[in-house]
Amino acid sequence: MTDAPTTYPLDRAARGLLTGHIVLIAFATVAMVTILVGDFPVWMTGPYTQAVYNFGWRYSGQVYILLGTLAALLHSAPRFGAGRAIAVFLTASGVALLSELGGTNVGLPFGPYHYTPMLGYMIAGDVPYAIPISWYYMLYGSLAICARLMVADDSTRGRWKWALVAGAFLTAWDVPMEVQMTNVQPAHWVWDLHKLPAWVPDWLGGPLFYGMPLSNWLGWYLTGVVVSRLMLWLVPPSTWQRSVAPFLLPLVLYATNAIMPIAVTARHGYWGAVVGGLLAMGLPLYFALRAKRRPAASSYSRIEATA
Repeated sequence: MTDAPTTYPLDRAARGLLTGHIVLIAFATVAMVTILVGDFPVWMTGPYTQAVYNFGWRYSGQVYILLGTLAALLHSAPRFGAGRAIAVFLTASGVALLSELGGTNVGLPFGPYHYTPMLGYMIAGDVPYAIPISWYYMLYGSLAICARLMVADDSTRGRWKWALVAGAFLTAWDVPMEVQMTNVQPAHWVWDLHKLPAWVPDWLGGPLFYGMPLSNWLGWYLTGVVVSRLMLWLVPPSTWQRSVAPFLLPLVLYATNAIMPIAVTARHGYWGAVVGGLLAMGLPLYFALRAKRRPAASSYSRIEATA
C-alpha cells in the first residue's frame, strides 16, 4: 500500500454510513439468534413491541443494504471521480439485476428459484431492489482485496486475472448466506428444483449444499467475474490499488456481511456453512490484512494497455 494514502472529506460520511450498516447487521443478528428462535417471547407481544418488531423485520434488511451501498459509493466517488463511480455502481448493479432476472425467469445462470417478499419492492415483480446493489458493494470489497494481494497490471490479461479472483471472493459470501436465506425461516428465496430442464445433469442441478444446486455457485462465480471485469474496464487495477486498497472500509464492508449468515447458520447447526464461510471469506481477508505493498506492472503496460 502507499505510505500516505489520500483521504477525502467524503470519507467521514462513508464511515458513518458503514457504522450504521454494521449496527443494523449486529442488531438483526442478535435478534435472529436469540428472541427470534423458538417460541415468540411474551414481552414481544405488546402493541408497541409488536409494531417495532414488524417495522424492523420489514425494513432492516433493506436499510442496511442501502447503507452499505452508499458507503461504497461515497468512498469511491473522490477516488474514481463522481461520474466514474456512479458508472461503476450502475454497471455492477445493472448486470447483476439482469443475471437475477435470468435466474428467476428462465433458471439461468443460477438455476430456477423465486424470491419471497422479505427484501421489499421487487423489480419486474421478480427481484428485490436490494439484491443487485448488494452485489455492487460486495464486489467493491472483493476488488479491494484483490488490490492488496495481486499485482496491479492494467493490461487486458491483468484485468481478467483480477476478475477471475474477485468472482471467487464474491462467491465465498454465498457459502454461508445461501444456507441462511433458504433454510432458516422465513426464507428470502426458494429453490424450484422441480422446474429444472430435463437436459440438466443431476450433479449440476440436484440438491448439493443444504438444498442448493451446484449451478448456483457456478452462476455466482460467472456473474461475479463478468461484473468485476466491467468494473475493471471502468476503473483499472492500478487505480484500485493506489486509491482503494490502502483503506480498511472496503474490507470491513466485506467482512461485516459475513457476520449474520455465519452466526445464524451456527445457531441452527448448519456447521458446513459455518466452517465453509469462515474459511472462504476469512482466508482472503486474513491475507489481505497482512499483505504488504504489491508491485505495479511496468509503466509501459499501464500506459499502453487497453480495457
